[in-house]
Amino acid sequence: MIPAEFLVVFFGLISAASWGAGDFSGGFASKKANVYAVVLITQAVGVFLLAGSAYLLGETFPPFDGIIWGVLAGIFISIALLSLYKGLSLGKMGFVAPVSAVVAAGVPVIYATIFEGLPQVHKLLGFVVALIAVWLIAADSDGIKVQKKDLYLPLTAGLGFGLFFIIIDLVSETAVLWPLTAARIAAVGVLLVFIALSGPVEMPGRSVLPVILVAGIFDTGGNAFYALASQTGRLDIASITSSLYPAGTVLLAWFILKEKLAQKQWIGVATALVAIVLISI
Repeated sequence: MIPAEFLVVFFGLISAASWGAGDFSGGFASKKANVYAVVLITQAVGVFLLAGSAYLLGETFPPFDGIIWGVLAGIFISIALLSLYKGLSLGKMGFVAPVSAVVAAGVPVIYATIFEGLPQVHKLLGFVVALIAVWLIAADSDGIKVQKKDLYLPLTAGLGFGLFFIIIDLVSETAVLWPLTAARIAAVGVLLVFIALSGPVEMPGRSVLPVILVAGIFDTGGNAFYALASQTGRLDIASITSSLYPAGTVLLAWFILKEKLAQKQWIGVATALVAIVLISI
């Protein structure tokens, strides 16, 4: 039998790779279509994929409170997404992206430390190294002047993502796909309300729609594999390994779009590999 300690890292890294590919595809699509329309469609794709998979695999429908927790997770993830993209749209990408990513990874670690106890020292060191890696990979190379008000959106985004991680960990003990389906339905609902209040949004054209669908598939896969990781082992290990997704995004941009990576991003990728080793042993 494969040890649970290996499976949680394996599923977490698959989740990170899938989320990284989803963010790359979604980011590429957002250059050609309205960003909120892209997010809405990717979330909607997840509803059909998750519900269909749950039905075909015969997953037992969870208790009602499991669905309620799923809905709450969906509300948190939608608030996180809206805060993240609003922050990015204000131009301080090199600050918003790493802060939200580190907070998203750190919140579940704090929660797990309180309720599951401290992990082994080398794993704890791996968490610290991983957080440094996430910052290096996601941060922009330009100098950024940050004011107190600039913290609100990335902190809100990171907290929303972190709470999503925690809630999915709580409900994944009884089911995986149905709670994630409930989360996606709730997220779609919140996004629809936001778009309705914000004014008309132009829907993407046919040429970019396949890319958005691919983003939705990868993003859904990231959610599912994260839930499997948290179901298999400790929440902090699952959340930290899954949070390495920026590495996948920047590497795909480098390989496919031939984008030049900053030196500290390469250092971040190497640091992430060190973190993986520390967490895995």
